[in-house]
Amino acid sequence: MRVVFFLLVLLSSVFAQKITLGAGPYFQTQPYKGVDTLIIPSPVVFYDNGILYVRWTRVGAYFLGKKSDNFSWGFSVTAQPRPYGYEASDSQALQGMQKRKNTWEGGLALSMQADTTYFEVMALNDLLNATDAWILKAELGDEFSIADLTLYPSVLAIYQSSQYTNYYYGVRESESTPARRAYEPDSSVTFAVQTYISYPLTKKLSTLINLRADLLPNQVSNSPIVEDNYIYSGLLSLIYTLEY
Repeated sequence: MRVVFFLLVLLSSVFAQKITLGAGPYFQTQPYKGVDTLIIPSPVVFYDNGILYVRWTRVGAYFLGKKSDNFSWGFSVTAQPRPYGYEASDSQALQGMQKRKNTWEGGLALSMQADTTYFEVMALNDLLNATDAWILKAELGDEFSIADLTLYPSVLAIYQSSQYTNYYYGVRESESTPARRAYEPDSSVTFAVQTYISYPLTKKLSTLINLRADLLPNQVSNSPIVEDNYIYSGLLSLIYTLEY
């Protein structure tokens, strides 16, 4: 991931007229029984030159689209990491379970923006063949300001194939015990809300906060290894914006 990150920074310096760089701690609660919240350092990169883009840790390249003052749209190929999964040693409730791996997912995205309102839909597949799963995600959001704060709230709907839900939340026959029945969930839809919050410290330096809550569907919450109905995640970072 470091190689990808530094390559993107290099490309940004060549092509982009504006680039935002930063870093900060990322957290994500785990719905699994007895598993602690994930906390990891995360790079933060934002730029878009109409050809290549980076949005936090997601990367992409446009191959079709049009941009104007009031309305823009674009098709792109895109990829992003998925920091999810567990090891059997993470909690007593997972003893005897096989490891569920982190992965990268990629596919196609359609982005549209009219004034400050934006909409995006993505179809993504597991690039590392960890899950052999695919997801379909739609997001609708807007931008508005309160004093010096700039907020970017949005709502999301994520369809997850049965391969995805079964990999991360299922219990195989070989993993079942008297206290942990075998479980094979079907495909599901997760709904989420999130917002970015930006506050300027200087002309170029700002704080950026991301807050998100995902409501897990019954197919997930009914799993014998799951104890929470929500996943909460977020980021607190310092970002620096360069303009060329």
